[in-house]
Amino acid sequence: MYGLIGTWSMALKGVKSAVPRLKNGDNCGDVVEQAVSTVEDYPYFKSVGYGGLPNSAGELEMDSAFMNGDNFQIGAIAGVKDIANPIQVSRRLSQERVNNFLVAQGAEKYAEEQGFARKKMLTPRATGLWEKRQEEVAKTGRLTPYDGHDTVCFVSLDQQGSMAVGTSTSGLFMKHPGRVGDSPQAGNGFYVDSELGGVAATGLGEDMMKRPICFETLHLMQAGYNVQEALNKAVYGFVDLLGQRNGQVGEFSYIALDKNGNYACATNVDFQFAVATEKEEPTLYLAQPQANHQVAISQASAEWIKDYYARIQK
Repeated sequence: MYGLIGTWSMALKGVKSAVPRLKNGDNCGDVVEQAVSTVEDYPYFKSVGYGGLPNSAGELEMDSAFMNGDNFQIGAIAGVKDIANPIQVSRRLSQERVNNFLVAQGAEKYAEEQGFARKKMLTPRATGLWEKRQEEVAKTGRLTPYDGHDTVCFVSLDQQGSMAVGTSTSGLFMKHPGRVGDSPQAGNGFYVDSELGGVAATGLGEDMMKRPICFETLHLMQAGYNVQEALNKAVYGFVDLLGQRNGQVGEFSYIALDKNGNYACATNVDFQFAVATEKEEPTLYLAQPQANHQVAISQASAEWIKDYYARIQK
């Protein structure tokens, strides 16, 4: 038994690259690292790694995290520049006894000391998009940073029953320098327990960090809810509460995988996720929220996927 699930259409590339390792019996941590690294390396994904969109100062700052579901080891970095694969640094940090969450220059120094590749991550294409946005702001007088903030997350279950989760993002386009969202925060952006399952989040970090929904979902699974029931209860319960108390709710999208390879998603916006299991070849699904917190899920066609790749390369 094995499984791998990832957020957004970009995850399909990572799933396809890493699932052969699951079939071969490789460790879930290696699988997550490869899947995330594949997405980080692709220059046309604008919210992750190489080619990611910069902050308001025109600088690309990245966040990442890794968690081992067997022993709860966590590693995370935030606000880093010019590290080729942030997920690889996060995983190495998870193996340290202390100093597991590093930021900015401290994280960059650690990466250099450990021999991780440095790379100029801000591409001319991303700079061009930033310059265009600057012109728009000058004309309208409005800065609207809350788009282009999709985190790539993967949850993996290997044939030995071990589980791991990894996240990586360049955060909000035009964010304030130094801004960090939920993606590197355990409980909010991700959580995994090999005896239960794993959960990961993508959306508006400022709202998602208001409650540790990933951890809450696993707590509900431990109480007897199945993976979809637990995710629905944790996510939509808080979405409703936040709307009542705060008056506005950002984007909330979650994926989950349980210890038996069952998967689930919950979202309040149009969303996509990619999956591969022992019974299912790599598949991209489209999730559309409906009334009463129901989600309509359909398989993306080959034509839809082709159009997606054509669109992101414009």
